[in-house]
Amino acid sequence: MILTGKQIQAELNKKIFIEPYDKSQLGPNSYNLRLHEDLACYTELPLDMKKDNPIHRFKIPKSGFLLEPGMLYLGRTVERTRTEGLVPMLEGRSSIGRLGICIHVTAGFGDVGFDGFWTLEITVVHPILVYPNVEVCQIYYHSVLGETTNYSSKYQRNQDIQASMLFKDFLNGRV
Repeated sequence: MILTGKQIQAELNKKIFIEPYDKSQLGPNSYNLRLHEDLACYTELPLDMKKDNPIHRFKIPKSGFLLEPGMLYLGRTVERTRTEGLVPMLEGRSSIGRLGICIHVTAGFGDVGFDGFWTLEITVVHPILVYPNVEVCQIYYHSVLGETTNYSSKYQRNQDIQASMLFKDFLNGRV
């Protein structure tokens, strides 16, 4: 079951932690998260799953930044979230999607216990100017059935944009 906006509010600082929190970003069944001014792009193509692929970090100026089709931009949310006993999910806002902006390529599913900033995998259908602090996505929460185990993997407690760490699976012999 998906939590309502009123239930999200009731769970604040109990099972749901959002910093900074602004009640105006609360919707009927989700909470809007904003795009941070920091963006990154991979610098060496082709990418290699077995490598720690380097990224170039830059800031979105207040005057905006032009996103181009055919590029993958890594962004992050302004808000840091932590969730206990619930599954957080992330989706782009419909107003953003209607402009041809995809906010996450495949990573909208969170894990119980995730604590950090959400890295956004952003692509665009056509060139578009974006600006920092715009509410670009929404987090919503599913209740879970059964005993939970908190997420404790490679992206936990991040402080910044996180490039893919799939290479660690190769190093650890998981692949």
